[in-house]
Amino acid sequence: MFLLSLGEELFKYQEKGFLSFHTPGHKGKREFFEGLNFPEQDLTELSGLDMLHAPQGVIAEAQKRAAQVFGAEESFFLVNGATVGNQAMFLALAGTKGKVLVERQSHRSVMASLVLSGLEPVYLKSIIHPEFHLPLGYEYKIEPQLWRGIQGIHLTYPSYYGTLSDIAPVVRGRELWAPSIPILVDQAHGSHFLSKLFPSGALAWGADLVLHSSHKTLSALTQAAMLHVQGERISRSRLKQALEMLQSSSPSYLLMASLERAVEFAQQENRWNLLFEAVQELHGQAGKALRILNPGDQGQYGIDQLDWSKILVNTSSLGLAAPLAVDFLRTRFRIEPELWDQENILFLLGIGNTPEEVLRLTEGLIAMAEWAHQVNGLGVTPSKLRENTLRSAKELEISLPPLRLTPREAFLAPKRQIPLKESLGKILGESISPYPPGIPWVVMGEEMTPEVLEALLNSPSKRWQGWDNPEHGIWVIEEG
Repeated sequence: MFLLSLGEELFKYQEKGFLSFHTPGHKGKREFFEGLNFPEQDLTELSGLDMLHAPQGVIAEAQKRAAQVFGAEESFFLVNGATVGNQAMFLALAGTKGKVLVERQSHRSVMASLVLSGLEPVYLKSIIHPEFHLPLGYEYKIEPQLWRGIQGIHLTYPSYYGTLSDIAPVVRGRELWAPSIPILVDQAHGSHFLSKLFPSGALAWGADLVLHSSHKTLSALTQAAMLHVQGERISRSRLKQALEMLQSSSPSYLLMASLERAVEFAQQENRWNLLFEAVQELHGQAGKALRILNPGDQGQYGIDQLDWSKILVNTSSLGLAAPLAVDFLRTRFRIEPELWDQENILFLLGIGNTPEEVLRLTEGLIAMAEWAHQVNGLGVTPSKLRENTLRSAKELEISLPPLRLTPREAFLAPKRQIPLKESLGKILGESISPYPPGIPWVVMGEEMTPEVLEALLNSPSKRWQGWDNPEHGIWVIEEG
């Protein structure tokens, strides 16, 4: 039996005609790329086309335009995704021997940044939402002593699920206790925060470096992102050096052209206005039968605001496992979500979505709720789902795994591979993240705890990143 080629699989998937409620934000709509020719314009640094790492012409002008639109002093195009932006932010800090305050529920690229920079993390603990069993906010007990000896603070705004914690207390804390400390913000999922329909962007709050994953909700091609900087707390020279080291020396001009286009399309507020009305209708109709994260969740569990373009649905109250619900939506309505676990489904809107597509999602969710009553006779109950649902979201955050080595120390240390069930109490030599969303359950350098071990042993997930080979065990640090 011969497997199809990647190109053939792409065509096969395209022919299924799914409605996209996942990244990228352009949703495959050609209107965002009119006038761009592939493969003729798949070019590199040629005469008249400027150079990404030393821009003086058209790229410099495009980046200047981006800074004006997003409210930065300077903006940089990224062709290696938001991942490289997180890494460059950490390398741009003044020193690499100190500590950095980091959300424990940060993306795995942030943990990789700790390996590259050598900085020691001081984690901000997450708050678990009791109904969704997800870390949708975090604690802000940032007292004076936490600012001493740190090189910076890194926050995620918004979360993958569209929740935003309040940045204002952090900014006030800096003003009071550490005015020279930079605030770095991973705003990967909030590059569309431009109009009054959305929360203010982190630049407006006073962040020094802000990362946009422009392909997630705007119209840029996948892997295209931006990094924005303001103020004097970050060395621009050091930042540019970091980007030059981390990014490709042969940047894609199609990616950069799509970023330039995305800046202009991002200002078309009417697209978002129409989507907003459709989403309010979705909440009004489907919200009667389903538990959907909504404005009523604001002000609790660390949630200050919500991004309405993320639609998080919990299926456990229906007695329906989320994977079954996703199969129903994909089969009956050709709806493709962004991600799901055992009881939650996330639908992600982008600038390329239309109100008609949101209406289709509304119809699909209502039909899914009606169908759930039919399958409840199979013995699947909410209580049973809660037993089978991975308990990591709550249990892993009751107490964070002890940090025994910095991620960099663990990465460079001698390691050996042992069976997973024998790893209790060992210092781990690899980070393990379910993907999506790519948020680590355990980070290299942490000690394996009973809660983490039980969660890994009982997890139904097969989509791991960072775990070298789950079937062969786990890498731990050599003792002695």
